[in-house]
Amino acid sequence: MSDDLRQYVIGLGANLGDRLRTLRSAVGGLAHCGTVLAVSHVYETEPVGPAQPDFLNAAVLVDSSLAAGALLEELLSLERTHGRERRERWGARTLDLDLLYSPGLVLTTPRLTLPHPELTRRAFAMVPLTDVAADARDPQTGRLYSELLAQLGALGVRRFETAPNWCSGRAE
Repeated sequence: MSDDLRQYVIGLGANLGDRLRTLRSAVGGLAHCGTVLAVSHVYETEPVGPAQPDFLNAAVLVDSSLAAGALLEELLSLERTHGRERRERWGARTLDLDLLYSPGLVLTTPRLTLPHPELTRRAFAMVPLTDVAADARDPQTGRLYSELLAQLGALGVRRFETAPNWCSGRAE
């Protein structure tokens, strides 16, 4: 860990088991990676890939002293804690955590690419990202993600009805 804080947007998805409970638990688990600054609304979307149940998706904005690679390892560990098994690309999963974006950071390593390489093609990731980071800009083009989302469209991304504080586990 370094002394410098960096913001990250982490995408959350689940389509097996109690999806909302899993997302709630994951948000709690992210607290050990840094300070959770904002949590998006929850959205329901059809899956990409083979036939499977619909996903619930959300995003979290965190301040973390972890470098991107170390944060990725923490996310993978949190997935495993929630029963994630990587058997099939784009298959059903109990929990999927993706590093989507970090302001001004462009990174390409064998294990991690930031911003996420599919981000601007996935409304199910961009809608919650713009909830928690409305002024976020693609560090490669300088364009606002909200503008890119407007071009892409949010077809198939449905707001899932939850209490405003859905991630705290308390009803309001």
